[in-house]
This record gives sequence, structure tokens and C-alpha cells, in this order.
Amino acid sequence: MIVAGAGSGKTRVLTYRIAQLLHSGIPPYEILALTFTNKAAKEMKERIERLIGNQAHNVWAGTFHSIFARILRQEAEALGYSRSFTIYDSDDSQNVIKNIMTSLSISQQQVNPRGVQSRISGAKNQMMTPREYEEIAKDFIDQKVAQVFTEYQPKLHKSNAMDFDDLLLKPIELFKKFPNTLEKYQYRFKYILVDEYQDTNRAQYVLINMLAQRFKNIAVVGDDAQSIYAFRGADIRNILDFERDYPNAQVFRLEQNYRSTKTILAAADSVIKNNRNQITKTLWTDNPKGEKISVIESDDDKAEGLAIAQKIQEHISKEKLNLKDFAILYRTNAQSRSIEDALRRSGIPYVIVGGVEFYKRKEIKDVLAYLRLIVNPKDEESLLRVINYPPRGIGDTTIDKLIEHATKTNASLFDIIVNARSLPTIADRTKNSINQFGALIKKYSEMKSSMSASEVARSVVDELGILRMYKEEQTPESLGRWENIQELLSAISEFVDQNKDKATLESFLEEVALVSAVDQMVDERNSVTMMTLHSAKGLEFPVVFIGGMEEGLFPLYQITPDSSELEEERRLCYVGITRAMKKLYLTYTRIRYRFGDVTYPVVSRFLSEINESLLEKEASRKSAVTVTTISNLSSVRQRYVESLKQKQERKHEEFAPDAEIDYENQTQEEIRLKVGVYVEHEVFGKGKVTQLSGKGDSAKAVVQFNNVGPKNLMIKFARLKVLGVS
Repeated sequence: MIVAGAGSGKTRVLTYRIAQLLHSGIPPYEILALTFTNKAAKEMKERIERLIGNQAHNVWAGTFHSIFARILRQEAEALGYSRSFTIYDSDDSQNVIKNIMTSLSISQQQVNPRGVQSRISGAKNQMMTPREYEEIAKDFIDQKVAQVFTEYQPKLHKSNAMDFDDLLLKPIELFKKFPNTLEKYQYRFKYILVDEYQDTNRAQYVLINMLAQRFKNIAVVGDDAQSIYAFRGADIRNILDFERDYPNAQVFRLEQNYRSTKTILAAADSVIKNNRNQITKTLWTDNPKGEKISVIESDDDKAEGLAIAQKIQEHISKEKLNLKDFAILYRTNAQSRSIEDALRRSGIPYVIVGGVEFYKRKEIKDVLAYLRLIVNPKDEESLLRVINYPPRGIGDTTIDKLIEHATKTNASLFDIIVNARSLPTIADRTKNSINQFGALIKKYSEMKSSMSASEVARSVVDELGILRMYKEEQTPESLGRWENIQELLSAISEFVDQNKDKATLESFLEEVALVSAVDQMVDERNSVTMMTLHSAKGLEFPVVFIGGMEEGLFPLYQITPDSSELEEERRLCYVGITRAMKKLYLTYTRIRYRFGDVTYPVVSRFLSEINESLLEKEASRKSAVTVTTISNLSSVRQRYVESLKQKQERKHEEFAPDAEIDYENQTQEEIRLKVGVYVEHEVFGKGKVTQLSGKGDSAKAVVQFNNVGPKNLMIKFARLKVLGVS
């Protein structure tokens, strides 16, 4: 086992080991090299070829899925498949699941097919059978998934098809059922090498061990401190338990780092040493000591983005660096929004790796389309985008009929939708869905003048059930979309707070439209790189910023102190720090807009774990940003905890601490409103509650405002601040 620390040149070691085997006379077809990307496999072969010549062509080097698909092509008949079996991609698999759900009368509105696919894939990666999954099913969704799972595998087999997970599971089944076949491949692959061993899942681990069992001539390369993909099924125990699996194994530690300064490396080491479950190693470097790590405290996330932009401009001015020398890393995609805004205003080109710019993301464009339609019901592009989102049974054929009728009568498409009941060619059930959609848009078009932009947005998102839909799907992608929509709600709330009575829905949409127009003009050839910490693994940059060093954000909320999730978050922090070659900035805010409201974050424990002597004290600057002296982060963190407790104890608390705002379950009692109470609204100012009606989601209040007179408000979305009774 080669334990390769960050920046220690592990790929070179693996390449030279294969070259040495070939140089020693080992036939290339006896060597199996497993990687996680086709790019890595191709680069490996090219490097070996440069070292030793054309023999590299006959080495079996590739991803787990490609190598075992190749084996299955030769052996599939033993499992009842023909050699020409089809490999189903994600879309194919999802279509099979949809058909099964239809046959089982499982509503796709209640249970999302993509979520079903994700859970089945997760179960298969853990090598669970449908029966085993059924036994541990905890809730309604799990029970429905179990029903689909039971039908799913026979359906694939009948179609002579395998999905991506089967490319790992079927070889295991093959080797268990036919020991002679396993023996054949054990003798074939006498020398096994595995890259990024810490990222292997359960099925990959079993396959590797089955093949290596006879000769135990296996070499794995990895770094337990960079195991950050548990959400994809990676199991850190595979690398931690390697010596238990192979008691005679030799362990080599690559501890010299060729990338970072001594200061950056010491910071990474001081953080990762707080993890209990790890392979001991001490990284060192011959590189210079380098600059101290700068810690920037900002008033809010907008100021944080501006601080980062200012620092980039300073470096470029003083050191003549290129924009591509800078990377901005963050824990969640949603954080990019305020940083993007700051870079754009500062005229700094940027490119987002592994994602798209905030306002170009599908879920953001979907919600914005609803808001545009509320402002302008004649906006046909927005209408066509969301008429069947979330799914409401309005298919392409129906839409074509609506467009055809609008063209014939020279009416707007929205007018046709509002009067859809008169159309004879559309089924009654579909008419009901069309009418409900039209009624929703019409209702908010009429109400928007009496509600703030943030109230309209929160109310629409809630009524559509978009957040609920993405949360129930429970995939990394859907949870990212969920958080992005929450960030959009935060952006609208921030816009309203800053612009007060000028903050109309129209003005917000105009600002977003101008933002998108500027995005089109960005030159990406020399740009600042923005990405999540997960996307940054394997990369390096001279200057790195890690934003949002706050509890509840990094590490993420809902993580307990003793959990394995916390250790993975710490490893993610280690990965982020070690991306920096010469200079590292860590930033956090005193106030952050999250989940559509204001929160008061506490400084991240990871920041407190870094030795104070490695941190830089910076002077304050005369700008919207406060660059503060941080001499004792533990005391800073404690100060915020105490401040947060004091805020919670105030009689009339204005904001919730860093927690998810539950728009679906907020009640009239929680708002503590009574007739006669004085309140403050983000747009209409101060006023007095004169009337209350309804309960729960339907609760309303009539407020007599000092400046604008009486307004009828939906309590759930009004964000009224209770001032008192006098």
C-alpha cells in the first residue's frame, strides 16, 4: 500500500511501478490497472509508453466499469445474457423505473423516479438485494422503492440489459457461481494496481479482493485524508483496513509534498490530525515557508465576495499574476451567487468548474420563469418552460393544441390557458391541470402589488411544492438544487432589504436579466476558477480562497461532533487547504443570507483548529468589507456563540439562528401575532395588526401601516417583525 499524501506525486509512482514490471519481463496482459476516470487511464498508458515503448498497449488499464464490462462481454452467457447485452445509461434506467411505477400504480407526483433510481443504485453499490432493501425500508418512499426494485432487475434481464451498477455486481455474481472462471482471471491478472483506493465502494472492494486472492500481488495507491466521496458510496474503511486484509503487506508513505509552502502544509496537518480514524503520516516539504494564511471576516456574504474580488485585484497589480492562478472554493454550489455578483461588478472574468453559473442553473431558471410569468403573463417562453413543471400531466401534444388554438384565434397563449375549459379537443382531466396552472399565475399577478418580491417568491415556491419535491428525491443533485432555490430566495430577500420600497418583483427580474446578459460576454480563456471543494480534488493553484468557514456551512449543519460525517468534512477541508501552492485565504461572515432569511453564523471549528501562529493579522480597510485581525479564533468563535445565545434570549427575536426556515410548517401561533400588536414589514414599514383570519397556511392579517394604509398579508410569507403592543 502506497499512502500518498497531497501533492506527493502518486500518479508518477503508479506509472513507474507498471513500467518497472514490464521492464522486469512481466507480460503486459498479466497487469491490471484500475482507475476512476478514462482520462487517468489514458494518461497512465501514455506515460508508460514514453518510458518503455509499445508494450503499454497490451496492459489492461481502464476504469472499473470499462474493465469489467470487457470481461462480461466474454462471460455474459454463463449468467443468462448474450454477449451483445445493452448497457443502460441513467436515462434508460429511469425510463424502466417509470414504466414499472406505472404498472404498479405508483404516482410519479408522490414518488420521484429519479429518487427511486438513486436509492436503487445506492442499494446495489452496497450489494443489497431487493428483499434485503425491503426489510430495512423505513418510510413510505422506501417501501415504494422496494416494490420497484423487485421488478427492476428481472425487467433488465428480460431486455438483455445491464445498468452501470450491474457492471460491477454481475462479475461478482459470475465469480461466485463459477469458481473456475474466477481462477482463470486470477491467473490472467497476476499483478493488480488500483489508483485512488480510498474512493472504492463496497462492490469494487469485493471485486479487487476476489481477483487478488490467489497471488496477493496487489498495489494500491491512495490517501485516506482525501476520502471525500461517501455520498457516492466510497468507503474509507477499504484503505484503513488494507493491512488487516493483507497481513503481509508492505506500507510505503509518500510524505514529501512538492506543491505547497511549509505554512500551508502545517495548516492542513493541524486540521487533519483532529480525525481519529486515519493512517498516521507527517507531510513535509522543501518548499519555502511562505506567507501566513490570511483570515478575512466580512459583514455579510456580499461583503465576502467583494473582499475576495479586492484581494484578486491586489495580487494581480502587485505580483503580475494571471487570473487563472486564482481559485475560489466553497462547500455548496449555492455560495457561488454572492461571489459571482462581486466578481462581475469588479469586471473579473471567472469560470465555474463542474457546474454552471448561478442564474443559468435549471432550477433557478424554472423559478425565475414563474416570477416572470407573474409579472408578464404574455411571456410565452417562460410559460412554455413551466407549464408542466413540476409535472402536472400537461404533455407536448396538449401544448401543441394550445399553441395551435392561440395562433388561429390570434390570442395570447395565457388567454387560451385561462379559458381552456372551452377547448373540445382536450381531455377533462388535462383541462383541470391547465386551469389550475392558469389560476395560480393569475392569482399571484393580482396579489403581487400587495406583497413584497420575497413574499411572492416564497409563496409561489411553497405552493408549487418545488422544495419538497427536491428534498424527497434525496440525491446529491436534488439536494444541491434544493439549496440553490433556497439561495435564490435569499437573494430576493437581500434585494428587498437593501432597496426597501423600490424592491419590486419587476426590478429584481430586471437586475437578474442584466446579470445574465453580462455573463454571456465573459472571456473564459484567462479566468478565475470557481468550484466546490469536492470538484477541486487533484487540482492546484498559486492562490486559493475558501469561503464560508462557518458552522452549519463548513462543516455542514446536521453533523454531530462524533460522527463519521464530521471526519469526512474535515478531510474535505484538508483537500481544500492543500490545493494552495503559495497563498491561502480563509473567509467567513458575521451575517449570511441562508434559506431566504438572515442568519448569524459561528466561526468554523476547522478554522479554530489551525495553529494561531500560521494565521495572518490584517489591517482594516475603508470599504464595505471589514478585514479583521484574528489573533485568537477560539475566543472569536466563543464570542459568536455567546452573542447568538443573547439574541435567542431577546423578548422579540428578529431572526432564527443558522437553521433551515420551514415555510411548510410555520403557524400563526409561532408568529405570535394578535390584534393590536405593532409590527414591521420589510417593504411597508411599521403598522398595527387590526384583523386576523384563517389558520395555518391560510392565516392572514390585515395591518394598518403608517405610510401606505391597510394591507392584507399572508402571515406565512410576510416576515413580520413583532415590535410589541405599544
